[in-house]
Amino acid sequence: MVARIFKPAKTAMQSGMGRTKTWVLEFEPEAPREIDPLMGWTGSRDMRSQLRLTFDTKEEAIAYARRKGLAFRVIEPKVRRRMHKSYSDNFRADRAQPWTH
Repeated sequence: MVARIFKPAKTAMQSGMGRTKTWVLEFEPEAPREIDPLMGWTGSRDMRSQLRLTFDTKEEAIAYARRKGLAFRVIEPKVRRRMHKSYSDNFRADRAQPWTH
């Protein structure tokens, strides 16, 4: 079983960077999820899929995985590009497309 160590990205439902500062260790699924024919619920027989450990640093997560003898892979976070936008740019005289209602 392989563990993934990564830094979670922000969700589309949040504008801030909350819950993205920690590193997470979770296991990759061993078996596909199954759909219960009666209720339609999705389930799995893999108990490790419920385990999710958080660490303050990447080094702590790697040290934990090595100490427990876990195979792991580290997924580095992508660099976030900031787009600087200004509301007043919508009304500039040299705008590429004219602003209309």
